[in-house]
Amino acid sequence: MACFTRRRLAALFPAAALAGAALAHPAQAQGSTRAQIDAEVQAALQRLRSMENAAPLFRQARAVLVFPRIIQGGFIVGGQYGEGAAIQNGRTQGYYNIAGASFGLLAGAQSAGLAMFFMTNEALQALMAADGWEIGTGPSVVVLDRGVQANVTATTLREPVYAITFNQQGLMAALAINGTKISRIDPPA
Repeated sequence: MACFTRRRLAALFPAAALAGAALAHPAQAQGSTRAQIDAEVQAALQRLRSMENAAPLFRQARAVLVFPRIIQGGFIVGGQYGEGAAIQNGRTQGYYNIAGASFGLLAGAQSAGLAMFFMTNEALQALMAADGWEIGTGPSVVVLDRGVQANVTATTLREPVYAITFNQQGLMAALAINGTKISRIDPPA
């Protein structure tokens, strides 16, 4: 998959750019700083910790990669983009973006958060060592919907990476993560 930036997504997918502009707050529209990403990640972590049955994930995870806001939109052709940070032992280990394109029967726009819980050192090393990690290659990612989250316990967690979406807003059915690429970024201070 080609490396996507917000400008490239905007050029390739005008509907996604229009949707993103409608949903994004002003700071994200101009590109986020480390302080902005950190503040949004900390707020998202507070929300996640209050979610029912998220405690086993937090207790066992080696690190959590949090994208507080991913903008997704399109009409037949769509795109998504978000920025976040990897948190390990309460400290930021790196900044990342998530970007992807989708084709098919889709229409609408939404924003949503995504938290990825890295349960094994091998899965975490795959993220940290990669120049870019395309979801669907490398460690398997299990997306937990609200029904499955209710049954998560320390004994049921066996996969390398679990993903939870949160704060969904908009008119699209779901945040798709297959085929998206996660890349390390160096935002301004």
